[in-house]
Formats: sequence, C-alpha cells, structure tokens
Amino acid sequence: MRGRFKNVVTALAQEDEKVAVILGDVSVYQFIRFKEQFPNRLYNMGICENTLISVAAGMAATGFRPFVHTIAPFLTDRSVEQIKLDMCYNGFGGNIVTCGASFDYAWDGATHHTHIDLATLRMLPDTEVLQPGSEDELESLLRSQYANSKTTYFRLSDYPHTLKTETAFGKGTVLKDVGAGVTVMTAGPLLPNVLEAVRDLPVNLAYFHTIKPIDRAVVERFRHTRILVVHDAFGLREAINEVPGLWTAYHGLPDIFCGWYGTVHDIRAKLALDPPGIRQAVEGMMAGLPS
Repeated sequence: MRGRFKNVVTALAQEDEKVAVILGDVSVYQFIRFKEQFPNRLYNMGICENTLISVAAGMAATGFRPFVHTIAPFLTDRSVEQIKLDMCYNGFGGNIVTCGASFDYAWDGATHHTHIDLATLRMLPDTEVLQPGSEDELESLLRSQYANSKTTYFRLSDYPHTLKTETAFGKGTVLKDVGAGVTVMTAGPLLPNVLEAVRDLPVNLAYFHTIKPIDRAVVERFRHTRILVVHDAFGLREAINEVPGLWTAYHGLPDIFCGWYGTVHDIRAKLALDPPGIRQAVEGMMAGLPS
C-alpha cells in the first residue's frame, strides 16, 4: 500500500506545485524519485514526530498541501496534541499518512501497536478519518481528499485486501443483505477474514473505509437488526453509534494490554479475529436472537 501511496502522491505533485512530503525516516527509499523531481518539496526530518506535525501545519499555513508520513503510533498517539492544536485548532489542514497500524508491526511489540488512533482522531473537530483496506480505496481517497484544507488521516496497512468495494469518500459498501436479524459491520484490511467467516451464514455484512464521517445511510439501513462490529481497533463502533437507538456489540480488542509478539496473523488469531474466531462470535450473536 505504501507503493501506491508513493505513486499517487508523486503524480499529484506533478499536477499540483503545492504538494509536499514530510517524512519521519520511514519510506525514504520509496520517495527517492520524488526527491529527484521535486528536491524542494520533500523533507526527511528524522525521528521527531511532534515536529513533523508542527512543520506540516506551518507549511499548510503558507499554502502547501503537506503529506506527513511515518509509523502510526508515533505520528498519532504520540503527537495528538500537535494535531489538535497546530493543525485542527489553527485550521491548518494537511494529510497525515501512517503505516504499521494495528498489529502490522507485531514483531516489534506493544510500542509499535496502534489501536486507538482512529478513535482519538475522530474526536478532534473537523477531521476526516480514513482506513482504506485496499490500494484502490487508498488512491480514490487520496485524490479526492488531499486538497480540501481539512486535517485528514489516512491509515495505511501492509496487508491490504483486493476486494472490490465502493471507493468514494464517505460511502460504505453493503456486501450482503439477506434480510437477517444480525448485521456484521467491519472496516479496513480485516475484511477478508470477516467475509470468509460469514460467507455461508445468514447475516448481513457492511463494510467501511471512511470512519469519519461514517456512512449513516448504510448504518440506518440495518438499524432494526443487532449489529456486531468486528474490528482490530477502536473507533468504528463509536462512529456507528453516532446513529442513535442502535443495538450494537463489539468483537475485537479486549480490555487488556496487548503485549504479544509475532506476526499480524498471530495476533489476530490470539484475539479471535481470524476467520474461525470471527465466525464463533457471529454464531454466538445469532444464537442470542429471540425466536
């Protein structure tokens, strides 16, 4: 997904002289050609994430359209004050683009896990929060949102899916509507696991890449059902519950510190976010429906 990010931003920079890239010692080699073409519009500032955000806000204040990019926990969890004040409060919009979200870098342990970023950033005023699950979604969202003067968060994954979904900003995708009493809602690169888990079950399935603003029309469509939110982070369930009067449950992260090591697939299995674990959770909700 980082390769597609680099390609799209490079193409945008050829069309828009206000596009600039600020790196935190990540994806530097991805952007070598960008640096050769636009030497005055790429800055690798090293491991100083709070400063990256402040510099992006300063560049936005002078009319640039910055893309600031490094590893997710350091650019979001660590830098939320700078995002809140330098970007949101001042109205200096820019594009925050991270890699390694959730448990993509599970082998580096809890310091590199990120699961509260979506929930945190969606609470900041006038932000847009995006979790593209595929490269096609990413490209569509980058092109449509990069120049809108808002603070927009793009949460990249090293494990994108290749499924065809609605790619337009703010739009969810209904993948199954069988008139069932249970609806599963999910987001981002976890979709293949969810789809495999429920493929032959009599449940509805809705998918989102835009966490804020959530597609309220899709949520409203299933308000009469019990909604199970399956997600490897916090933020989606909270966004769905902006629609009042829903019955929702969450299958994802437990209320314990996730200090495990391994691969993203190891951690998903540990959390029952692999297909068998998701299926068991869905079947449990189905069994609880009134007869």
